[in-house]
Amino acid sequence: MKTKVQDKSTHLVAVLQDHFGKNMNLARIKLFGMFISALCKVQTVCFDKLAMAFEGGSKSESSLRRIQRFMADYKLNTDLIAQLIFKLLPHKLPYRLALDRTNWKFGESNINILTLAIVYQGVAFPILYTMMPKFGNSNTEERIALLDRYIRLFGIETIDCLLADREFIGEHWLEYLNGYEIKYHIRIRENFHVKDPRSGKTLKASWLFSDVRIGTSKFLHRIFYVNNQLCYLSASKIKNKGGVPELQIIVSFNNPDNAQEIYKERWQIETAFRALKSNGFNIEDTHLTDIDRIDKLFALVIVAFTWAYIVGIYAHQYVKQIITKKHGRKAKSLFKYGLGIIANILLNPKSTHDIDIFKFLSCT
Repeated sequence: MKTKVQDKSTHLVAVLQDHFGKNMNLARIKLFGMFISALCKVQTVCFDKLAMAFEGGSKSESSLRRIQRFMADYKLNTDLIAQLIFKLLPHKLPYRLALDRTNWKFGESNINILTLAIVYQGVAFPILYTMMPKFGNSNTEERIALLDRYIRLFGIETIDCLLADREFIGEHWLEYLNGYEIKYHIRIRENFHVKDPRSGKTLKASWLFSDVRIGTSKFLHRIFYVNNQLCYLSASKIKNKGGVPELQIIVSFNNPDNAQEIYKERWQIETAFRALKSNGFNIEDTHLTDIDRIDKLFALVIVAFTWAYIVGIYAHQYVKQIITKKHGRKAKSLFKYGLGIIANILLNPKSTHDIDIFKFLSCT
């Protein structure tokens, strides 16, 4: 059924109020809704441009001050954001999770965000994150705190497995995952040393897979010590971005027969980061350097990202499929498809549309 968007702000606020109403006052909900709508229209986090895209008749200077006050003073409960995103995703539990960092630099400030995402429908949806006031890798305590928070909010039974890259391989981290029996597939470096529990010998992991050829995989059906924790090992030989062959060695909690195939889904979090950055909302455009303010900005951006993606999924399945080009890839991503639909509807309120974009933010 075709719908006509006449009062976008009222419709969106009503939808968001169903989720936030008990924990956020109406003025904050209205600003939240106007912010993510403006973000979908201008596709940048530059506050001046966002303020000009706000609705409601206020001058852009007034809207800019509202944005600045929200970022400076409001204590946003990001658990509510995580719960919203979790409810918006079509539930096909349990979920595969991906853990990674995204970072950028503004002036002398390093912005570094440890992110946990739900892998679904060709992308990873960021759901929980930790702002790290430092440059470089996360530590075990930060990772455990993030996963503990996920378990507190959604339950350990919602986790199918955890996917992570070579950064996430510390002894106490693996001990934590093994202790909770959380399945995982985590990459290690080729020169990483492992220990054979039968012989007691320590050797490079790559030696166990010296016979693997490009395009093939090998799985070891006995366990090894990796950082003093018992894990399964598997490997495939791939070509890196430079075309150089390298081993992709994965450590797993459980039997590794499908580890190499499942691990490929980890790359979907890279797709999400590109959408949050240069391929979508240009979060790197922000001039914010205060950790608390970036924390709130990131929360708003991932809600807009989720909205765009699930609209894209629906439109591709039920309205008009994205064209597949001769090389086998879609002409545009589901995210860009959904974002274009939302922007077109918001910018052309008097026209009729096949999709009620606001229902996709409804948790009912």
